[in-house]
Amino acid sequence: MASSVNMHRFALTVGAVMASLAASIGAQAQTVVRIGHVGPVSGPQAHYGRDNENGARMAVEELNAQGVSIGGKKVRFELVAEDDAADPKQGTAAAQKLCDAKVNGVVGHLNSGTTIPAAKVYSQCGLPMISPSATNPELTQLGYKNVYRVLANDNALGSGLAQYAANTLKLKKVAIIDDRTAYGKGVAEVFAKTAKSLGLEVVSQQYTNDKAVDFMAILTAIKNKKPDGIFFGGMDPQAGPMLRQMQQLGLTKTYLFGGDGICTDKLVDLSSGARTLSNVICAVGGASLDKLPNGKTWRARYDAKFPKQFQVYSPYTYDASMVLVDAMKRANSVDPKVYGPKLADTSYQGVTAKVMFEPSGDLKNPAMTLYVYKDGKKVTLN
Repeated sequence: MASSVNMHRFALTVGAVMASLAASIGAQAQTVVRIGHVGPVSGPQAHYGRDNENGARMAVEELNAQGVSIGGKKVRFELVAEDDAADPKQGTAAAQKLCDAKVNGVVGHLNSGTTIPAAKVYSQCGLPMISPSATNPELTQLGYKNVYRVLANDNALGSGLAQYAANTLKLKKVAIIDDRTAYGKGVAEVFAKTAKSLGLEVVSQQYTNDKAVDFMAILTAIKNKKPDGIFFGGMDPQAGPMLRQMQQLGLTKTYLFGGDGICTDKLVDLSSGARTLSNVICAVGGASLDKLPNGKTWRARYDAKFPKQFQVYSPYTYDASMVLVDAMKRANSVDPKVYGPKLADTSYQGVTAKVMFEPSGDLKNPAMTLYVYKDGKKVTLN
């Protein structure tokens, strides 16, 4: 009888060991895929960076919940998040760190000024990179085969705003301010060139930087030229104080145009309720979430996970992450060298667009949406 009990215990022990071994083998068969994300999560642009990172994190969590298999193996995704503080040097250091860590692909960076130098680093180490928000046209003119973006570039934003100013609002005179970054300078140059071609007179061209908060001297010089509108190439930490100072100087009937850099929910707080907020017309290189088939449900999921953090680009980081994984699935490989070339053939229905790429890496048929601010809320104009 004792012998029978012992045999039973032995069988149970062997069974437990075998089950443990099977679980261990199963765990080993699981592939870990690491997706890098870089954006400014410190400094004055941290609200953009957190929003972007949230979008990528949401994609990773949803992919893990789906139980994705690639090349016959279960895959677990991890987000490797880095901070570039919107600084080009920190951006290239973060890019090198991701290369050294041998992540499987990168979503980022946010700013054109960090993305363009980082793209060279990713090209050298063979990492596919999709930017959700860097709009300077130069990014996809560098000849790197691994670089893509999932929204319209500054040529669309700057020219679209200039056309609206000239053709719809029938303005005659505009002034231009830019912050001298790759983004601000680039989008301002496109606006200026298009405005002039449409017969608008550019009465003043002024320069600042992406750390400034005092624009009284610049705005005073502009006020003397009596423009109908001002175009600002820059980001919302500068546009907010600029709107307050426009009100102080009596520029209350002057439009303020800007690209996606100022087109945030945060601008409402940064302008401290200035009446001039209602004079803002800004452009984002994509369709409004409210008008996209899955946009509202996606935004509801985002808001549930990250309350009051939405800005602009998180749906694009979400889509960029999904596009990387779509290429991996189609290639049956998570190896950047194997799946990277498949990105060129992407045809993926994302939240923001049907993502397909031009040979340059730019998005095919990009949409553009104009926004205004009414009663303290950003709403679509077109």
